[in-house]
Amino acid sequence: MWILLWREPRSDALVWPGRRALAAIDALAWPLLWIVVARHLPEPAGVVEPVVIALAVLSVTARVNRALWSNERYWFTTWRWGRIVAGLMLIGVVMKLAVSV
Repeated sequence: MWILLWREPRSDALVWPGRRALAAIDALAWPLLWIVVARHLPEPAGVVEPVVIALAVLSVTARVNRALWSNERYWFTTWRWGRIVAGLMLIGVVMKLAVSV
């Protein structure tokens, strides 16, 4: 038996002056980070490096297109992962304070 869960589409983001430029930077930064990481893999990476680079280039084209032309549908990756990283750092600081007392 198949169970299908239907999720409502996300509402459009608020568009403000400068959002298009920041969205384009965000859309370029993350796939470029993937490429840098792929280029610094150990030497016998085999086919992994070219595949990661190809996927990153495909991702850049889709993300920049959405960031520039459908800006209300673009959601910032930095904001999404930044909250997670900030939460983990906060947990680390609290643990460090708890251990040092």
